[in-house]
Amino acid sequence: MKTLILAGGQGTRLWPLSRKQKPKQFQKLLGKKTLLMQTVDRLKNISQLDDIYISTNEEYFEEVKRELPGLPVKNIIAEPLNRERLASILFFLAICGDDCGSEPLLVLPSDHLIKNDNEFFKIISRGNDFVSKNKEYIVTVGAKPSFPDTGLGYIKRGPLIEKADNCELFRVDFFKEKPNLKRTREYLASGHYFWNTAIYIFYPGLILSLTRRFIPDNYARFIKIKEALGKKNYETVAREYSEMDKTGLEYSMIENYDKVAVIVGDIDWSDVGSWSVLKNSLSAPGKNYIKGNYIGIESKNVMVYGSSDRLIAGVGIKDLVIVATDDIILICQKDDSQKVKKIIEKLEKQKKFNYI
Repeated sequence: MKTLILAGGQGTRLWPLSRKQKPKQFQKLLGKKTLLMQTVDRLKNISQLDDIYISTNEEYFEEVKRELPGLPVKNIIAEPLNRERLASILFFLAICGDDCGSEPLLVLPSDHLIKNDNEFFKIISRGNDFVSKNKEYIVTVGAKPSFPDTGLGYIKRGPLIEKADNCELFRVDFFKEKPNLKRTREYLASGHYFWNTAIYIFYPGLILSLTRRFIPDNYARFIKIKEALGKKNYETVAREYSEMDKTGLEYSMIENYDKVAVIVGDIDWSDVGSWSVLKNSLSAPGKNYIKGNYIGIESKNVMVYGSSDRLIAGVGIKDLVIVATDDIILICQKDDSQKVKKIIEKLEKQKKFNYI
């Protein structure tokens, strides 16, 4: 099984630490290694390094090389510009060609947290076995939700397909992207919903046929890109890739296909998608999490993330996130940290690109 790690995103909800020049997959948020390095280290337990590929933007190519010196340079796929997940997969398949068609492909993000590696290995192995025997299926990984997170996508399970090694595999009933708080609470209470980890296992040929079926324009551009790569016509490659449909993988394809299965296990997963989610991953509920030079009096349930020696002081504060870099200080209510992305939008409108 080959593996494609998607490492081209910008992680805007973890601004101002995650910036365009060094987004969250290249940050050491959860230890001494970056999230990308941790992801590759995890996968080396189930895959040869030669079978691991990184899809990233051209501007991050050198950073990936620096962080992963043991990875063959040919395994770093440099996209001409930032596009959605499906476009990244199609670009990889155009480059990889027939070498990737004879076995299942594992696709996953570069910037997520998985604490239970052994359970993850077991789930991926079971998913690979199932897809190998059922080539018409796409398998995704569902994480058991631990709190009603409104910033994530959810998967509702359908009928049980099989159970082995304590891994349950269900038909997918439907996907729901970022439901409101009332609905997420209902989802958790039912026990029939799981967080969508955006981890997929499938045969490349199936994805190509589904692209041709559901997004024919993208398929036509895939063919042109593949032909242009053979002729080393990189101007055509960049032009066709820039015109790829930006519609998400789930919305454009997976939600419309009737043979999608979700495999479930307790992998203790987090997408580390906002400061409040990161705090939940690093500290017990209601407790403070402090990184950096901080002194506080009567402060409760706060997250302080200082990336310099600057002293941060707090008196009587509660439920706040404070992030300080060399040029920016962010202060927000913990429950509003999903809205940080709106700051980016304002900065873009004001053309203050040096802060993005």
